[in-house]
Amino acid sequence: MLNLSSIMIGSMQPKVLAEFYEKVFDKKPDWTDNNWFGWQVGSTHITIGEHSEMNGKAKDPGRIMFNLDTKEVKEEFERIKNLGAEVIKEPYEMENMWIATFADPDGNYFQLMTPWEGEK
Repeated sequence: MLNLSSIMIGSMQPKVLAEFYEKVFDKKPDWTDNNWFGWQVGSTHITIGEHSEMNGKAKDPGRIMFNLDTKEVKEEFERIKNLGAEVIKEPYEMENMWIATFADPDGNYFQLMTPWEGEK
């Protein structure tokens, strides 16, 4: 079985994204190397780095999203909204889970979600 160990976000403005995600994750990067920044977030590593092929905002921002699990979706939604994140979708309930969607400074979407607990 495969294991998703990391996600990389390429950007022409990695420092801007790193400052944004530092606030979202509420911690400094676990490592930095020039224009590269990395955080261990739960069991996945998120890396932001300079990518010469990326220009401007994401053209299809909902194509790939990463989800941040929290039992406090509404509270975390307010905290992240107050950091200046662009709100794409306010918290809503779907099949006993709460979901909210934001865009980062490059326009990439990410979501807050109630942790999935499997079949009940």
